[in-house]
Parts: sequence; structure tokens; C-alpha cells
Amino acid sequence: MTTESTIDSSSGNSIIDVARQTLKIEADAVLALHDRIGDEFCRAVKMILACQGRLVISGMGKSGLICQKVASTMASTGTPAFFLHPAEGIHGDLGMLTKGDVVLAVSNSGETEEIIRILPVIKRLGLKLISMSGNPESTLAKAGDVSLDISVDQEACPLGLAPTASTTATLAMGDALAVALLQEKDFRAEDFALFHPGGALGKRLLLRVDDLMHRGDDVPLVATETTVKDALFEITSKKLGITGVVDAQRHLVGVFSDGDLRRCLEDERSLDTTMTQVMSRNPKRILRTNLAAKALQLMEEFSITSLFVFEQDDDLTPVGIVHLHDLLKAGVV
Repeated sequence: MTTESTIDSSSGNSIIDVARQTLKIEADAVLALHDRIGDEFCRAVKMILACQGRLVISGMGKSGLICQKVASTMASTGTPAFFLHPAEGIHGDLGMLTKGDVVLAVSNSGETEEIIRILPVIKRLGLKLISMSGNPESTLAKAGDVSLDISVDQEACPLGLAPTASTTATLAMGDALAVALLQEKDFRAEDFALFHPGGALGKRLLLRVDDLMHRGDDVPLVATETTVKDALFEITSKKLGITGVVDAQRHLVGVFSDGDLRRCLEDERSLDTTMTQVMSRNPKRILRTNLAAKALQLMEEFSITSLFVFEQDDDLTPVGIVHLHDLLKAGVV
């Protein structure tokens, strides 16, 4: 008699076997592309690099979904690109195409009706066509100025119907193009951040101290002759847990923080003690043009929560202050 645990175990093994076989088939499909990267691939990259317009990527069904991802990857890595739905294209959206564009058309069969129907318009407009097909002898493959072979030996779907390995291969080839273009354009992390200002990377690489610092009357500052009692009032009113200490020329000569106050109380110092006797000298500083990420680095390195901000390296008068909370709110941390 078969027990429930035996059934579960048998079913579990079957699920694992199917999943592993799926991954192997798809991995083999991607690996097979390795030896197809040659002159045609280089021509495709150079064609896109020479493009005076945009890279227009088009595909139907599951291929279309992959095309949307490839277009997004291209756009975010320095290659202006967008997705054109071929079915919408033959009903008016081909007006999106302009002189100087390059079209990347994708169809596993190479005979997708909607794709084939937009080819004459692409040719009539004099646009360069890169075809990406699983059939090198197909209509699409033969129409391309450059043709990339994305054929696979088999789909992971046991029925051979659902696009699986073929869409994975398409995505991998699209990524290979995007990365090759990124490299050729000398695209840097700073460029990537420019297109991702809302992401963590964008905030680390784009936000500067000047964007986040407190300035003017919001900067806590007291004179060297200020008493601990009055300095405490400045710290409390500015709500940053610290105040700078400046001399008669308003040059920053020290800081007095919550920690300094605790040490004063522990040493039973009078609240009428002046700043010159209790302040911390040689405070850490940062330039307003530095990245906010640099401020975070300094705060972590010296275990502090605030940095006074200066215009230039040799300046002595602070123009602002940046606090750890400012970096947290901005998403730099």
C-alpha cells in the first residue's frame, strides 16, 4: 500500500527533476550562443553605435515581452531605445519611426505575420534592420542587414509549445548587445546613475553635500567665549546635536556636541565654562561640492554624525552643516 509520505516524496523528486531539466535546457541554449558571437554581432553593435536616431525594438507575443526588457536595458545603459509593438505599428504606430533609426526585429520563427508586414515600411524609410531569429533561412533573417541567430535545439516546455529556452536565448543575446554597446560607449556608473536618479545608486552618485546641507541661520554656531549654558541653547534650538565654535573672524576653531556636554557634566564643570575650555578642536570638514556619499564615508570613518561644510579646502568659514539624518532622509544610507 502506498503511503502519503511515499507519494509526497515521489512527487517532490519529479518536481525537482523537471525544474533541473528546465534549467539545463535553458542554460545549454544560452551557452550555444557563445560560438555564434562573431562578425555579424560586431556589425550589429557598430550599426547601433553609428545610429543617428533611436534603436527601435519590435517583436510579438512572448518575444515582444523580451523586446520590452531589452529596450529598457538599452535605454538605461546609454543607448536611446524604445519598443514598437508590430501589431500597433501596422495600424499607425510606424509613424514613430524616423530617419536615422535602426530597427531590431525579433521573431523566433522568423515568419511572424505582424513582423513581416512592417518590413517593407522599414525598407522604404531606408532604415537599417537587425534581425534576430531562430531560423537563419526565414523571411526575417534574410531581410536583415545584419542577422543574429538565436535558434535553440529544444524548448524546455515538454510539449515544445511554450516559448521557454527560445525566449531565454533572445534575452541573453539582447543583454550581450547592451553590454557590448555599454563598453564601446565607455558608459560609467555615473552615467547609469543619471538615468536612475530615484534609485539608491543614483542618490549615491548624484546627490552632493550642497543639496542636503543646512545653511544660513540654520547652521548652529557660537563664539569662543560662549558659555556651556548658552551653547546648550544653540544645540537645542538647531536640533542637530552639535554646534560649531567660531572665533572673531567667524573661522571654525572647534565643535561642541552632546557628547562634549556629557563629559562636562561627568567632570562636574560649571555651565558658565566657556567653549575654549571644553570644545573639541580640529573638527572634521567637507566641501559643499563633495558627493553626499563622501560625507557618509567620513561620518562612518570617524564615528560622528555631523560635518561642517566649506566652499574650498583653504576656507576657514563654514557655509553649512550636514547631518547623518539628512543622508538618511535622502536615501543615501
